[in-house]
Amino acid sequence: MRVFGLLLWVRLLELLLLSVRQSYTADQCSWRGSGLSQLQGSVEQVFLRCAEGSVEWLYPAGALRLSLSPRPLWAGLGPGVSSNTPASVCVKAEPQWSGAQLYLERDGVLELLIGDAPGHAHTRCFSVTSGERPILFLQATPHQDISRRIAAFRYELRGERTERPSDNSVHPEPVSSEGACRPCNDTEMLMAVCTSDFVVRGNIRAVDTDADLRAAVIKVSATRVYRQKFALFSSNGRLTHSGEIRTPLSCGVRTGSGSFLFTGHIHFGEAWLGCAPRYKDFLRVYEQAKQELQIPCTLDTH
Repeated sequence: MRVFGLLLWVRLLELLLLSVRQSYTADQCSWRGSGLSQLQGSVEQVFLRCAEGSVEWLYPAGALRLSLSPRPLWAGLGPGVSSNTPASVCVKAEPQWSGAQLYLERDGVLELLIGDAPGHAHTRCFSVTSGERPILFLQATPHQDISRRIAAFRYELRGERTERPSDNSVHPEPVSSEGACRPCNDTEMLMAVCTSDFVVRGNIRAVDTDADLRAAVIKVSATRVYRQKFALFSSNGRLTHSGEIRTPLSCGVRTGSGSFLFTGHIHFGEAWLGCAPRYKDFLRVYEQAKQELQIPCTLDTH
């Protein structure tokens, strides 16, 4: 009778572990699980169906093979992005990252994205071609004590609106420095107003440096916020709003006088610069396109 009771208890424990494991993988955008529920040396397959999400692996052991497969592919990458648009994937490790290494798996070759060593670059991006389904390989590193190890990161799959060489290289910036540093032409300027995550008119108050992201941090005093996806520009109690916009450090942004129209996109909760013409130049282009009935969308310029 005791043997039967013990077997029943073991079976109930197995079902409990299975249900816990299944609950971890239920969310198609994010995954949360524990290495304690994996078999020794096993590789668990994880399918993530969204353009952005997160992974949190407690007590890393064994490995995870993560397939980024938005359904349908390229869905949710933002306006103006089609199935033929090149895309980029960025991963950003959380501050508590420890106990694992993250690789990009491509053509049977593993390329290190995020290491387990202190001070390793914790934000990495890479380009993917149309139809490619990115694969990430998360492998636990040997440690005698895994009780305090958590490998957690966020990911984004976004359409590239700026040109980047198609060399499949891994880079630290979520925005292409080649495209971001080039001034926008009239068409790009008008489209940026329609497709950007934020559209703000304002002045450059100061420019700082984010060494981790190799980015310049533009501190903006906004006199008008036309649109913002999140509350990036907060009111200071007066008629202006303040906020920060990042752009690759290689662009050499400096403080300058005058009013600008800042547009761009959000990456991991931070604003990254797209087109930023002087407001008077944008107004000239916008009014001319409006007279010719060639504006892709309207903006209240009064």
